Amino acid sequence: MVHLRDTKDEILARIRRIAGQIAALERAVQSGAECNETLHQVAGIRGAVSGLMSELIEDHMANHVAAPGLTNKKRAAAAEELCTLLRRHGR
Repeated sequence: MVHLRDTKDEILARIRRIAGQIAALERAVQSGAECNETLHQVAGIRGAVSGLMSELIEDHMANHVAAPGLTNKKRAAAAEELCTLLRRHGR
């Protein structure tokens, strides 16, 4: 994702925060945390991953589907890739 150069550090910071949330969830499960606490942590992780996914999808759209100068063939291929990704994400 060469076009992410400008936001790479921000994206990596988000990924590291998600990794921290997952580590906290693992510790909670290992220590026998209450169900509600565990569920809240999972919900937070899901929200963080969804936010990251949305940001990456927007970037993909801007750089591979809607960018000026792309051929119709490249746009169609990028749109198909995005549709495949969204189907996977929705599972």
